[in-house]
Amino acid sequence: MGRDPIRSSGERAETPLTAAIMAGRWIRTAAVDDEGGRRWRANPDPYGRPATPGGPASLHSGAAGIVLFFLELAAGTGHDAYLEDARAGARYLARTWQRQADMSLYHGLAGVVLALTEAGWALGEERFEAAAVAAADKIVRSARALGDGGIGWSGDPTLRGDGGVVLGLLRAAAALGVPAYEEAAVEAGRRIARLTVPRKRPAACPALSVETAPPGFLAGTAGTTFLLARLYGATGEEAFLDAARRGAGVIRATGVLTGDSAMVTDHLGYCSGSAGIARMFYELHRVSGDRCDLEWVKRLARGVRESGAPFRQTAGLWNVACQCCGTAGLIELYVGLWAATGDQEHLEYARKLADHLIGRATGYDGRGYRWYQAYRRQRPGEVSADTGYLTGAAGIGAALLHLDAAGQADRPRRVILLPDNPFPPIPVPAVALRRPAG
Repeated sequence: MGRDPIRSSGERAETPLTAAIMAGRWIRTAAVDDEGGRRWRANPDPYGRPATPGGPASLHSGAAGIVLFFLELAAGTGHDAYLEDARAGARYLARTWQRQADMSLYHGLAGVVLALTEAGWALGEERFEAAAVAAADKIVRSARALGDGGIGWSGDPTLRGDGGVVLGLLRAAAALGVPAYEEAAVEAGRRIARLTVPRKRPAACPALSVETAPPGFLAGTAGTTFLLARLYGATGEEAFLDAARRGAGVIRATGVLTGDSAMVTDHLGYCSGSAGIARMFYELHRVSGDRCDLEWVKRLARGVRESGAPFRQTAGLWNVACQCCGTAGLIELYVGLWAATGDQEHLEYARKLADHLIGRATGYDGRGYRWYQAYRRQRPGEVSADTGYLTGAAGIGAALLHLDAAGQADRPRRVILLPDNPFPPIPVPAVALRRPAG
């Protein structure tokens, strides 16, 4: 889907901030209010179906992710009305979190803890922080002994499963000041590190070694390696770094180098391609200081640029715009790289990506901006526009807000990054922040 056929280019949003505002306008049309708070329909189109099934509270496609977006929209615009949207969503999360049986970050309770924590901090309401603590306590209590001698929740070591829970608990420990959350995270992480030890496994075993797992981020080796690097940074335990190095070595071995660029899979997105794998290598560089890891980040970033996507659709970036596997996830990568390195080339490319993304928004009916996409590339005719964070307008709007913040070195502001994002939470290079005014 592309530009609106009945609107001229001059009528469209011209900046990332105004496009994010327009995304917020459309998300508001999906609001469902009751006495306990607010949730948002995943797809408010008449007869529309969401791109993915997901709970109404989830970070992936539900209220938790949309709360984060409205908190950021309030910070980016200075308009308190968006705080009311976030407050209503946080009330819903505080009322319903006890129904959650899934503990995961993207689809379950760990993502709700993140949203409640951020809402409590931004809104100054202790009830949301108290709910976050109670929910995080439930996650810790829910950990169980697994057959391989460690603890976990689902047994899945990837970020989609227990790895994401560990990331969420590490974030909660720092934000809420509860050391027990980090202790549980580290214990579960030690099990995940042991799973990376090279050895033969029965075919029926659901936990894959790094040698046999796919290389992607959300459900593969790159995300697990990212987690292990994060645990090394938190604890200093060499076993975590050794395991992370094994995972990174497997990914390097599968990469294809062309000059100064690299590709590991044909996918370019964050969930299972270059954008996510680059995050992994940057986290390794961040905690270990190894310049070779940073060089791989640069190679992967060059590979994305040289692919021509999204300006031409490829097998690795098809008709998709969202954070998970589309252009918004690439914007997050290049904004983060600019904030980390100060290389202007990254910011310029992020702006080109944003121009393309804004240009393909649909908003002809005055209800705001949404992005129609074929979320599953195996079903190119299955097109929908969603409200959620990883799959829809909330995450696209958040990426545009992060780019807007990156253009304001004179007025730096904190952005809300998910726990799987290794880049600076103030998207301005440190050298720019140190410059004397005037």
